[in-house]
Amino acid sequence: MPAARAERAPAKVNLTLRVIGRRADGYHEIESLVVFASLADALAFTPGRSLVLAVRGPTAPSAGDIADNLVLKAARALAERVEGLRLGRFILSKRLPVAAGLGGGSADAAAALRHLARHNRLALDDPRLAAAARATGADVPVCLDPRPRLMRGVGEILSAPIGLSRLPAVLVNPRMAVPTKDVFARLAAPRIVRLLPNEPHDFPPVDRAALISYLRDRTNDLEAPAIALTPVIADVLAALKRLAGVRLARMSGSGATCFALFDQVKAAAAAALTLRAQYPDWWVRAAMLG
Repeated sequence: MPAARAERAPAKVNLTLRVIGRRADGYHEIESLVVFASLADALAFTPGRSLVLAVRGPTAPSAGDIADNLVLKAARALAERVEGLRLGRFILSKRLPVAAGLGGGSADAAAALRHLARHNRLALDDPRLAAAARATGADVPVCLDPRPRLMRGVGEILSAPIGLSRLPAVLVNPRMAVPTKDVFARLAAPRIVRLLPNEPHDFPPVDRAALISYLRDRTNDLEAPAIALTPVIADVLAALKRLAGVRLARMSGSGATCFALFDQVKAAAAAALTLRAQYPDWWVRAAMLG
């Protein structure tokens, strides 16, 4: 059969990230406003008799052992839940930096699940698809249908999509991988004795100016521990805050990627050019977030 169209796996950006505490099972309860970038990996799929994955692209050398790739983990998790699931060959084009706080691996896994859902005529809201996403990784559920949402719990409690204004941005990674588990360990969040009932979602405003004001009143709790482990993150944030027209600069996820928000697309594009000239070893991209 011919190859299906490539599925985009957009970068996930945590505009806010509050760590509520550490559960008895070791996982952390969080609350995060998540959006997705115009930057993405790409995943192609060709139906076949066996499950195969090939990885290529500029950041492929950093993607680790293929056997550990979340694309394969997601496909196997779905196969465990759907009898007779038809599989095939995946070709992953890695463009996003790895272990960068952008959920690249989770986005790739979610793209694999969307491919398999179409090929096997499964609805995107099929509970088996959601279960496979949760089994694959904490960020995979929010990446399954990549639209702005509030994410809570360990990533499994999702709000309905939020119609936010799109935000011009610059994303910067100093080409440093930061293991998420190390950042959480450094944070040393207090233990949650019992899980609290779900609080009502504090939905952000849609208007861009009001949204940026909302974001300024919130933080990424992982930023300080990530800087303690990888001090260059502080240099990235300082460089972003010096840019003309920047409205807010913050780290995404567990780092080391940081973002700066702007009012205008042209301002973000000019800022990206400036940073590339000043820091040629950094990964710098202008993008739209939404």
